[in-house]
Amino acid sequence: MVKTKILTSRKKARRLLEIALVKKPLQPLVLDLTLVNLIWDYFIIVTAEAAVHSQAITEELVKKSKQEGFSIHHIEDDYEGGWVLIDYFDVAFHIFSEEKRKFYKLEKLFSQAKKVRFRFK
Repeated sequence: MVKTKILTSRKKARRLLEIALVKKPLQPLVLDLTLVNLIWDYFIIVTAEAAVHSQAITEELVKKSKQEGFSIHHIEDDYEGGWVLIDYFDVAFHIFSEEKRKFYKLEKLFSQAKKVRFRFK
């Protein structure tokens, strides 16, 4: 019998953040949207220092996602514009430049969402 590994949205969000942290994004934040949003269960928001940093984070996430079997619904990338969205169906991963993160203010837009803290070894 083949066992299928099904991750909860929370465990997936944790693993995705862990993958991204290898590339050292700034100000990582995870928001639990389960009671606030009908589309995603979790938002992960990080800040990249430059377009090349954003690209490196994105490439790492995409590569590891394929290896670990995480399905990606779509990617919206505007490295020069300062924002990347990787949609994992139940988890949305946002990579912003500092300027765009301040402009979009997702933390304030979803202020009712619970902030999640993960501990990594």
